[in-house]
Amino acid sequence: MPMKITIQNIRKSYHSSQILNGVSMEAEEGSMTCILGKNGCGKSTLLSILAGIVRADSGSFLFRQGDSPDIDLFRRRMDASRLIGYVPQSTPLLEELTALDNLRLWYTGGKSVLRQELESGVLKDLDIDSFLHKNVRTLSGGMKKRLSIGCALAHHPRILLLDEPGAALDLIAKDQIVTWLKKFCTQGGIVLLASHELGEIENCSRAYVLKDGCAEPLDHKVGGVHLAALL
Repeated sequence: MPMKITIQNIRKSYHSSQILNGVSMEAEEGSMTCILGKNGCGKSTLLSILAGIVRADSGSFLFRQGDSPDIDLFRRRMDASRLIGYVPQSTPLLEELTALDNLRLWYTGGKSVLRQELESGVLKDLDIDSFLHKNVRTLSGGMKKRLSIGCALAHHPRILLLDEPGAALDLIAKDQIVTWLKKFCTQGGIVLLASHELGEIENCSRAYVLKDGCAEPLDHKVGGVHLAALL
């Protein structure tokens, strides 16, 4: 049954500064949606709110599966933790451990579950088995980002939130991540990402520009959009 998320009127202020002033947007099953905007406009704040890391001052984050009633993921935190995977811009990895040791901290279903994902699941798709026993501090930026995504997917979420996934990566690493994100969408997932990367943006089916604390939808095709004209 198809699913959909609806973000309604999210507001957030820090002291006297209004960061988000009624942000609303929506995304459907199998879609990749991009949040555009200048540095400091609130993209990271919005994603951290949706991920449950930061509390919004007001607003709702609704999830609907088929004809079932909406679930507010801000109020239903158990459902949110089951449905949402979050990859922040800074790495959540423990640098002194190997890639495998980091995965073991996230994949709590036992060795057999982790082994299956490495042999034929998402970790295989992300090519993590190629650097499994390397210390994280020795990994390239692209490897760390793929490992971070792999950790975020340990509980098989339906919604994936990513903050600048391609930032500071080389072209090959960026392409690997975009290729996998497209596969995640074809399998019915929902991707919501903040980005400045044209390669990511042009693969999105919808985009919103975050400006003056509000999200403005783009009415035309995302691919080929001149970013400077939007911000």
